Amino acid sequence: MAASIPFTGLNSSRVLPIPSQPYPSSHFPSNMLKLAPFRTPSAYSSSVSCSATRDPSSVVPLEQLHNLDNGSVLPNRPDSFGRFGKFGGKYVPETLMHALTELEAAFHSLTADEQFQTELAAILKDYVGRESPLYFAERLTEHYKRPNGEGPHIYLKREDLNHTGAHKINNAVAQALLAKSLGKKRIIAETGAGQHGVATATVCARFGLECIIYMGAQDMERQSLNVFRMRLLGAEVRAVHSGTATLKDATSEAIRDWVTNVETTHYILGSVAGPHPYPMMVRDFHAVIGKETRKQALEKWGGKPDVLIACIGGGSNAMGLFTEFVDDKDVRLIGVEAAGFGLDSGKHAATLTKGEVGVLHGAMSYLLQDDDGQIVEPHSISAGLDYPGVGPEHSFLKDLGRAEYHSITDNEALEAFKRVSRLEGIIPALETSHALAYLEKVCPTLPNGTKVVVNFSGRGDKDVQTAIKYLDV
Repeated sequence: MAASIPFTGLNSSRVLPIPSQPYPSSHFPSNMLKLAPFRTPSAYSSSVSCSATRDPSSVVPLEQLHNLDNGSVLPNRPDSFGRFGKFGGKYVPETLMHALTELEAAFHSLTADEQFQTELAAILKDYVGRESPLYFAERLTEHYKRPNGEGPHIYLKREDLNHTGAHKINNAVAQALLAKSLGKKRIIAETGAGQHGVATATVCARFGLECIIYMGAQDMERQSLNVFRMRLLGAEVRAVHSGTATLKDATSEAIRDWVTNVETTHYILGSVAGPHPYPMMVRDFHAVIGKETRKQALEKWGGKPDVLIACIGGGSNAMGLFTEFVDDKDVRLIGVEAAGFGLDSGKHAATLTKGEVGVLHGAMSYLLQDDDGQIVEPHSISAGLDYPGVGPEHSFLKDLGRAEYHSITDNEALEAFKRVSRLEGIIPALETSHALAYLEKVCPTLPNGTKVVVNFSGRGDKDVQTAIKYLDV
């Protein structure tokens, strides 16, 4: 029987069920104790630790964040508690606290180490193929010209040209090097669309590491090509049949594995979600996307982009692009979520548009949840966006008003998939197609000559079998 306490501190008066007894660590719930931070510490300290607990008065109010002495738009992100404003933190079982502390220390040590940076840069250049081009999409630009000949200029940041075909390899390579430094030779990961799974399997093959990938059974069906690629690379792919058999459930299974094997195993989490330090760490390993974009924009037109657009599932490709420009107030940041069958259908994955604040997979963020605080099944035609949560820094940027978040339906994404293929000769991933589809809505509103950069986060070979079912070509 569950007791109830007020769900406080989140601009909500809703009362949510709190189990009256702590969960044994061996039976830790799949949503990583969604409500753990609101338990009484004395009663539950043996089952959960939250490093983010602090005096609410120490949180800088959002309205003050634009007036910092150093002129920055935002403070250091995250703070020493692993929080982005009220979002983020470590809502995890005690079993994982040491591993997370060890991981954070190794991350800070290695990112300050010149030898590590040199090795990582060499691998990104020679193995991954960086830097990725900033490509002027001439025919797409022509498509969005108004009758008077004016319109924005569209550029594509070609992460699809990376080894393995997506942005995911940036983070996977860096985390594999980090795991080696920790002496951990067993690697686990979750995957939805399969791109992170392929990237992880690839770097494990490269460095001779054992690799286990958790993937929802439904996603394995619609991404069978990537499942074969992972197995070809030597990874064991474990099907997850629980829940909705998609990304959320694969993540939960990967966390269960990590809890059990934490001493020998490193978890290469694939997005800017999860407990601290993952949102910070994954963001920083993908920040190369934005750094290159700034350099390339300066080379191509002598300035900065005016508008950045990226799709949002967990949000790693978007944070990789946005982070470099967050403090540039004149650069517009646009994230595009999956509206599925429509925002009013209940079948979507538009977490930032329709979600409420809660805790999932170890971090506080916006979630898709019902009135009882239970996770609502998301839907998207793209497996990589089919997730009911989002990275905590995106939640922070949303509440701050620094980034804007919009949504695109399955049908709109499919039309963009076809349109960009035919106009530019580049087949985009269905995830990327959501960002490309938003051009239809934003381009008519932009001044002439506006420089728009879309993060072309992945190629669409993996999605052709899905697209065949819906598109008449």
